[in-house]
This record gives sequence, C-alpha cells and structure tokens, in this order.
Amino acid sequence: MSKKDIAVLVGSLRQASINLKLARAMQKVAPDGLNLEIVPIGDLPLYNQDLETETPPAEWTSFRERIRACDGAIFVTPEYNRSVPAALKNAIEVGSRPFGKSVWDHKPGAVTGASPGLIGGAAAALQLRVILTNINVPTMPQPEVYLGTADKLVGDHGIFLNEGTQKFIESFLAAFESWVARF
Repeated sequence: MSKKDIAVLVGSLRQASINLKLARAMQKVAPDGLNLEIVPIGDLPLYNQDLETETPPAEWTSFRERIRACDGAIFVTPEYNRSVPAALKNAIEVGSRPFGKSVWDHKPGAVTGASPGLIGGAAAALQLRVILTNINVPTMPQPEVYLGTADKLVGDHGIFLNEGTQKFIESFLAAFESWVARF
C-alpha cells in the first residue's frame, strides 16, 4: 500500500507557533500510511481576482499544483479574534479560484487547532469547518482536535510532552487515514 500524501496547512506564520509545533509533532507520530508535509502559505500574495490572468502569480500556481496533487489536507488553525487567521483564509481562497477550478473540490480534510487558552481554538475551527463545507471539502467529523493549554502539551522540537496527548493525536491521525481511504 502506498502512502497517502497529506498537505498540512498551518494558519500561524510565527516560527515559534504552537500550531506549527503541533503539525511537526503530528508528522512524527503519523501512521505508516500517511505522509504529512507542511505546505508553506506565508508567501502567497493576497488573492485578488485582477491577478487571475493567463499568468497568475507563480506562488499561486505552485500552491495550487501542490494541493491538487495531494490526497487530503489537514488544517491546523490558531484562533485570532475568534476567527481563522488571514494567511489560512487567503490560502483557501487562492486554492478555490478561479471559479470552477478549485483544487479543494472533493479533497478530504480535517481540522485541528491549538491554543495556550482553554478552548483550544474551537471558535476558529468551527468557522473553518463552515468555509470548508462551502468549497466542497469533505471534513472529518470526529474526532475533533482543539488543544487547550497546548503550550504545556507540545514541546519546542515537535514532540508531545505527555503520553495522553500523543495517543489522542495518534487516534486522530488513524481516523483521518481511514477518512482519506473513503475518498
């Protein structure tokens, strides 16, 4: 069985981001059937339909090709002002355009989030689920991952700081592997 190629989009651009640490830790504990690759989104120009010409920005083209080629996507979102970060929303917009050519269409997805606060980015994750439904990304319903007090659960080098969190994420990734196989 070949590995499924999974794009991981991290909504925070900060180098010391808890969500980036979570994404790196997920890479280390992913099941053998999944290859998780963090796809950078920070250099994507803001979506502007005026730039949607025969030669759109090169960053858009390479991003779209990368997402089109993957078997699924995991969205790792922090919560900014009870919503999705602009960088992540922009990446979604770039991939969903031009109309009728969305690279997201029927691409299985999952939503995760982490926060030093108690609710773990749940409000942003719920908004992200609405966005993904609108662009026809079948989003795994359960288990949901909203890691509250994540600064105490995920370490600086992409490792989980306790066995319970690691096992929870492993079960999430196993469920996602099954979810992707359905598509």
